[in-house]
Amino acid sequence: MQQYEKYMRRALQLAQKAIGNTYPNPLVGSVIVHQDRIIGEGWHHKAGEAHAEVNAINSVKDKELLKQSTIYVTLEPCAHYGKTPPCALKIIEMGIPKVVIGSLDPHDKVNGKGISMLKEAGVEVVSGVLKEECDELNKRFFCYQQKKRPYLILKWAQSVDGFMDSNFQPYAISNALSQQVNHQLRAHEHAILVGTSTILHDNPNLTIRHYSGQNPIRVIIDKELKIPESFKIFNQEAVTWIFNRKIDKEEGNTWWIKIDVEQEVLPQLMDILYQQQVQSLIVEGGAATLSHFLKSELWDEIWVFEAEDLVLHQGTKAPELKYQPTSVEILKDNILKKYKKDNLGI
Repeated sequence: MQQYEKYMRRALQLAQKAIGNTYPNPLVGSVIVHQDRIIGEGWHHKAGEAHAEVNAINSVKDKELLKQSTIYVTLEPCAHYGKTPPCALKIIEMGIPKVVIGSLDPHDKVNGKGISMLKEAGVEVVSGVLKEECDELNKRFFCYQQKKRPYLILKWAQSVDGFMDSNFQPYAISNALSQQVNHQLRAHEHAILVGTSTILHDNPNLTIRHYSGQNPIRVIIDKELKIPESFKIFNQEAVTWIFNRKIDKEEGNTWWIKIDVEQEVLPQLMDILYQQQVQSLIVEGGAATLSHFLKSELWDEIWVFEAEDLVLHQGTKAPELKYQPTSVEILKDNILKKYKKDNLGI
């Protein structure tokens, strides 16, 4: 089992190279081993392109070695025709006798079918190797498939006495290192959401400036269309979706999405994001928007950046959490407290 884990860890490293770039597909890495030596590696780069197993197979110089090799893959090989042929079929065609798998694929078109196809063809299959790490890698994809909504990360910055601004005016709470971590988070996730008040108050860009990657989709709840079109969220740097009660139209990279005034906003929002294949969403605020998600128990992770030496005395009160953090990171004079719902047993 230790040998299996050694090569699966390498496959996990490869899969992580594409984080933020494969939506709506999962992250997958693959390694091919012959006589305890890696002869092929690959990962899925982005949707529509070759899958990890195919890239790993293509990287092997002597294809005859495949017939005496083991292929490691972080996620069950697919068994259906999509934009690319089934990876399980490719493995069988190449004569690879053994497959080691991390996670099973919850997608209804796979979900055990890949393993069944392999076994029926006489391929030896070992599954569940580093399952927890492989599941964590694809927490967004799994949540989307199983809960029919994006993976939700609530995030805010606060002073040590629990305020999000100073005297109800914008205030730079996060240090440079925290800002870099925040922008890395934006690069990894599919979309980012804020409410009307935050936009009118801060006029944020909601893009990546301190990290390389693709800008997330900007999701704005602006029921009465109060935000002027001169504001930064309407620039051409990223796609913007405006959830509102008045109009439904598309113009450039902005889409105004009309919601039902008689129904609650969050269930409609979750349903539309699911239909649009958005797999993860950062909720950045403000306080009222964050509170709505918390009261609805709509979250998977919470990230709180706290300035440990900053006392503001007065301003917008940050949400109060009754849980102990599942992890704590020191970012110079900031502390990042993370709460993961699964680990808290909620």
